[in-house]
Amino acid sequence: MKPIQTTRLILRNWEDRDRETFFRINSDERVMEFFPFRRTRAETDAKIGEMRADIGRRGFGFAAAEIVATGECIGFVGLTGTEHLPFLPAGTLEIGWRLAPEFWGNGYASEAARAWLTFGFETLGPDEIVSFAVRDNHRSTAVMERIGMTADRSRDFDHPHVPESHPHLRPHTFYSLTRRDWEARKRATE
Repeated sequence: MKPIQTTRLILRNWEDRDRETFFRINSDERVMEFFPFRRTRAETDAKIGEMRADIGRRGFGFAAAEIVATGECIGFVGLTGTEHLPFLPAGTLEIGWRLAPEFWGNGYASEAARAWLTFGFETLGPDEIVSFAVRDNHRSTAVMERIGMTADRSRDFDHPHVPESHPHLRPHTFYSLTRRDWEARKRATE
């Protein structure tokens, strides 16, 4: 993937130097509050390998987010397919993020997500990009709203990959942004 640069961030493929940050994020109770698992070091390393290969194959994915000024990896933001959710049409793109907590509240997720929306709509050309989160994950849904996505309650769902042992994490709220709405927002800010 060709790196994407925003005002403060570089969005790029994963490097070995990102392993520690990714492990810390995937084992942090605050970050993983709305996930039914925490990843071990070996699982984290394997996941980085999967994401790196996915980005290499597709040219996009859940990519590392690095602060331009410091070179520090702060987590990931990106687009990915939704093949793991069979009720969504083939080719549906999801936008998502996960940052280390010390970087929350600085607008990094929104800044990077806007860049990915531009990449998605201009390069990949879908009719919509979607996102979803556990219903009570207000931090993530706030980002979705800041980047122009709209809640679509008719598409809310119980996540099929969340185990029955975590019933409070199953209900997911669904957000989407259509190409038409994205283009209208873009014209309004030019």
